[in-house]
Amino acid sequence: MSKEKLDKTLKFLEGKEKILFLLTSNRWSGSKDDTPKSSSLAYLLQEKLGPNKVTIIDVAKLKIYECEGNVSSRSGNHCGVKEALLKNGKDKTGELRCWASFNHKDDELYKVVNELLDSDAVVFFGSIRWGKMNAVYGKLVERLTWLENRHATLGESNILKDIDCGVISVGHNWNGEEAIKIEKKVLEFFGFKTPKELFWSYQWTENTLDETKAGYKKDIKDFDKEFFNMVKESIIRFKDFLL
Repeated sequence: MSKEKLDKTLKFLEGKEKILFLLTSNRWSGSKDDTPKSSSLAYLLQEKLGPNKVTIIDVAKLKIYECEGNVSSRSGNHCGVKEALLKNGKDKTGELRCWASFNHKDDELYKVVNELLDSDAVVFFGSIRWGKMNAVYGKLVERLTWLENRHATLGESNILKDIDCGVISVGHNWNGEEAIKIEKKVLEFFGFKTPKELFWSYQWTENTLDETKAGYKKDIKDFDKEFFNMVKESIIRFKDFLL
């Protein structure tokens, strides 16, 4: 794990006023004491920056429906049109225009949107699975397509232009850095600002063939050891950030 990368992320975010961390790595609801590694990093950063500055949403625990694919329907692109505006009182921003939210009363995308559009920095945390960001992350990004579509296709304003955005991932043995590069480009398309300090990946080994049980166990032990040391060091080096 790179302490230098963590330091740069902390220093960059220290200058922000309202930060949103979106956790996308998941575990079975019945598992105990098994916090995803990427989520552990998010909570460490929140501790250093202060809970009053950082809001955390565990996206895997929300009811979020799949994207309906309205960008590429046979009737044309009608993603993010004004007719899709959510008017049930849950959207506090007055901007949520997603047909999946409109069509499903129990959809909870509004919980993400309310915080996202009120933040000056947003960081996605998640796991690398099969060489890319996990399915929870992918579903969320697809459901946010209306934010990109409203300025890229509909010719309206880019309401993300003042928000810094990043992705921090944790993987075992393959393609973490390349996956992060792709997501950086995706979020640039969305219209976010994408500073390099908010994009990095922790990967245990460069050996793509290491999928042994022993390797996975050592991965966890190594991460826990590095994480513990990082907590101790960051408390000393970032003590001025603590609230």
